Amino acid sequence: MTDPNLRATVLDCLLEVAPDVDAGSIDPAESLRDELDLDSMDFLAFVKALHERLGVDIPERDYAAVDTLDGVLDYVRERRRPSP
Repeated sequence: MTDPNLRATVLDCLLEVAPDVDAGSIDPAESLRDELDLDSMDFLAFVKALHERLGVDIPERDYAAVDTLDGVLDYVRERRRPSP
C-alpha cells in the first residue's frame, strides 16, 4: 500500500467515527482526540477500524503513539503485516 493509499485508508477509518469532519482540515501534528473532540468510545472505534482495515493491532499502551494523524501513519507503517 502506498503512502497516499495508507493515508486515505486511515482517514476513511477516522471518518467512520467522525463523519462530519473535513479530512482536509485535520492538522497532522495535533491530537485527534482534542482536534476532533473524540471521546474514548470514538477513539476505540477508530482503533478497531484501523485493525480491521489494515490488520494492525494497537494495544492500549500504544494509544499515545496514535493520537495524531502523523503518529497513526508512522505506527501503521512500522507494524503493518505484508500483503500476501
